[in-house]
This record gives sequence, C-alpha cells and structure tokens, in this order.
Amino acid sequence: MKRLENYHPDAQHSIQSFHPKAITDLETALAQHDVVVVGMFLNPYVMWVRLTLWQKGIAYHYLQYGGYLSKWKPRLAIKMWSGWPTFPQVFVKENLIGGSKMTRKSLMNGSFQALLELEKTDKI
Repeated sequence: MKRLENYHPDAQHSIQSFHPKAITDLETALAQHDVVVVGMFLNPYVMWVRLTLWQKGIAYHYLQYGGYLSKWKPRLAIKMWSGWPTFPQVFVKENLIGGSKMTRKSLMNGSFQALLELEKTDKI
C-alpha cells in the first residue's frame, strides 16, 4: 500500500512481514467493500461505530481481531500498517477516516457520505 512508500525498505519489509495474514485480509476487504470497520470484541467505540452505521443504513464489512486479551499482535500489525493508533479503524473507499470520534464528525458534517459517492480511485 502507498502508506509504506516513504519508509526505508527494511522498515517496509518488517511491517509487511509482521502478521501478514491480518494485513492481507484488510487489503482484500478494502478492495472489495466500500466501507470497512476494523475492531475488537467488547470495545465500546467499535460497537458505537457499527451500531451507528447500521442505524444509518450504511453497509459495511467488519473485521474483528480478538478482544482486550487476545490477538493483540495482529491488531498491532494493522496499527503499524495504517498508522492509526486505536480501534475502530474506519475506511471508506480505501481512505482511512480514523476512529469513532472522526467517524462521528464525518457522519455529522456529511464528508462520510461524500466519500461514499467518490469513485474508488479518487483519493481525499
């Protein structure tokens, strides 16, 4: 992904080889779905985002990586790949929106919906 293009090649390799299945699963989901939410079990912020999207009738694909005590390494790999430090991580048309706070803001100001209308090749 372009997120890594500015990193030293050794750093790129380390990031790409740290739990590559989680990264491959995420990249596949991003290519196949307009809205992707990455989260973890029992996280209230993840639950809020999922419930809000559902209430607004916005279809999304959900990837869950464990809970507070499990699968922390795949979650860390995703954080390193995306550059976003928390969960949920919400993507629209392959663009990272951010977490629950940024998702709430983008839903309120209409930028979330505007991104949904863009072609997938357009970038914000």
